[in-house]
Amino acid sequence: MIGPDDLWWVLLIKCGVLVVFLLTAFAYLTLAERKISARIQLRYGPNRVGPFGMLQPAADGLKLFFKENVAPAQRDKILYLVGPSLAGGAALFAYAVIPWGTNNWFGHVFHWDIAHVNVGLLFILGITSLGVYSLFLGGFASNSKYSLLGGLRSSAQLISYEMAVSFALIGVVILSGSLDLEKIVGSQQGLWFVVLQPLAFILYFTAAFAETNRLPFDLPEAETELIAGYHTEYSAMRFGLYFLGEYINMVTVCSIATALFLGGWLPLLPFHPFDWIPGPIWFLGKVLVLLFVMIWVRWTLPRLRYDRLMNIGWKVLLPLGLINIVITGAVVALRA
Repeated sequence: MIGPDDLWWVLLIKCGVLVVFLLTAFAYLTLAERKISARIQLRYGPNRVGPFGMLQPAADGLKLFFKENVAPAQRDKILYLVGPSLAGGAALFAYAVIPWGTNNWFGHVFHWDIAHVNVGLLFILGITSLGVYSLFLGGFASNSKYSLLGGLRSSAQLISYEMAVSFALIGVVILSGSLDLEKIVGSQQGLWFVVLQPLAFILYFTAAFAETNRLPFDLPEAETELIAGYHTEYSAMRFGLYFLGEYINMVTVCSIATALFLGGWLPLLPFHPFDWIPGPIWFLGKVLVLLFVMIWVRWTLPRLRYDRLMNIGWKVLLPLGLINIVITGAVVALRA
């Protein structure tokens, strides 16, 4: 039987809505970060362009569009363009399989995602790993020592912390018995996995800061050491694509955490008085809370030294992830 998800025009509408949503989220997440950081530092933040500064993202976008493209003369011209394109593209593609809910309309199940893949978690890990290439290519192709050092740092950092992320997610896969994100959310009916997997949630969210190059793990962009790291030699919209990739990756990692640990689109309790609120609204609310935490942490904690960053990844997060897998597997095996 052909459902609404199988119609090409429905898929086209979904793609358009997703792109508009992510670009809007990117624009106003930058504004939210500037506002929250200003309040933390007892400032006002942007408040001149539009009411309460709400048009500031539009002004920033216009500035990037009309800025002159300046590039090093000795750059690798092809790879120099591939880097930022891959950063922005991978960030958009990774979100295609993240579900926001399901509806039963006229006897058909409608999925609030672009593609319902039964190995959605593997798809996301595969696409997000392309971000390593975008950062390293940008640093290598720029023919700049600062950029190259930033690219090398980002490669080592992302490889180290991707293993911690993978180990943290294995516990959820063991409990749900599936790599399908919708089935993982459905298995949290009545009890979210953050209750059963608190260590995995902490490991995942900590590693997510390193995956998105956010403080206290922003060593690839350390301004005091590398000017701007891997994107030092980028300007105008080429820099904007790296900027877009970073903030959309923040939305992605928070959405994954919501789906895997916080019950996705499920309400707080099975019989909550606000049960009438649509699932996508619940999902969005949880993502916004996690995004606020990421911004809060960035403007609260100092940057780590690079050797300590690597030590935390290999000597703390990785062993804890292995311990969590062993304990979870043992408990599930004993209860079987």
